[in-house]
Amino acid sequence: MPVVRVALGERSYPIHIGAGLLDEAALYAPLVGGRAVGIVSDANVAPLYGARLARALAAAGARTATVLVEAGEQAKCWQNVDRVVDALLGARIGRDGALVALGGGVVGDLAGFAAAVYQRGIPYVQVPTTLLAQVDSSVGGKTAINHARGKNMIGAFHQPLAVIADVAALETLPERELRAGLAEVIKHALILDADFTVWLEANVERLLARERDALAHAVARCCELKAGVVAADERESGLRAILNFGHTFGHAIETGTGYGAWLHGEAVAAGMAIAAELSHRMGTLSADELARIRRLIERAGLPVAGPVLPADRYLELMQVDKKAVGGRLRFVLLEGIGRARPREDVPESLVLALLRELAPRAGT
Repeated sequence: MPVVRVALGERSYPIHIGAGLLDEAALYAPLVGGRAVGIVSDANVAPLYGARLARALAAAGARTATVLVEAGEQAKCWQNVDRVVDALLGARIGRDGALVALGGGVVGDLAGFAAAVYQRGIPYVQVPTTLLAQVDSSVGGKTAINHARGKNMIGAFHQPLAVIADVAALETLPERELRAGLAEVIKHALILDADFTVWLEANVERLLARERDALAHAVARCCELKAGVVAADERESGLRAILNFGHTFGHAIETGTGYGAWLHGEAVAAGMAIAAELSHRMGTLSADELARIRRLIERAGLPVAGPVLPADRYLELMQVDKKAVGGRLRFVLLEGIGRARPREDVPESLVLALLRELAPRAGT
């Protein structure tokens, strides 16, 4: 069973990766044994895995209470933070308690944020059940809910006690969600590891076929790459910004179309294709590399263009994104496959021209 460690001093934690881990009481016992624990899940995941997790936690010595939220991006809201807090208070879970997030990135972000603010902060454990959450959102301690004006605008850095990534849970994942998760896998390869990109080009069909060994390898490699970045820059003051490759455009797509119309991974995939094109026009990415990137995204069954939105609307949405610096847009651009760098010197005119050019051939 691969174990990746996120090295953050006293906040360090393990990421356990393998098949069948969800039921392993021995993994939970050192984390929540003897605690009162709130399980946060959604209406899709809880019927599949909620009872199994509750049994494993009980066997680990925890007393549990479960709170469910609706599935989908719209669940990342203040009302559901209040619902989680109300459930914790009703179950008399105090500062010596903990939360366990069972689900995808939405549940992980919501539960992590609730854990960060409940009674000024309680511990939590991530049990991600989607590919996107296993390779990205469950790792690194970024927690948040959405605002009508922008995605993830209300949040906190709050590292989990551990991440338990059971790749067997991916077998019940809807096909669209699996493909959306591949966007974050591709992102890690494109920004940090040219060899992993080559591996993906050779193995993307195995991932789509849900071969466990291929999935475990991809999850482990993404976690290794992200753990290294987080250890070097926990609060996104420098290097960690490269993990936002594709997200400046992607978040604009999600906000502009209404949360949930596009899955996060779908929006990021289109955002990566746009950012790669922008990299090419800025002279840092070759035409051959751009073609490889577009081909890999398409082979994963993901979009390479965003929805039809006015170019000025894209720009407006990007300007209120967290990644804007002093009112100036910051883009993560590629300097070849496997190398990325944040840039604040991209001419606005070039961005607008690119968006206007792409709009007529974009899908809805």
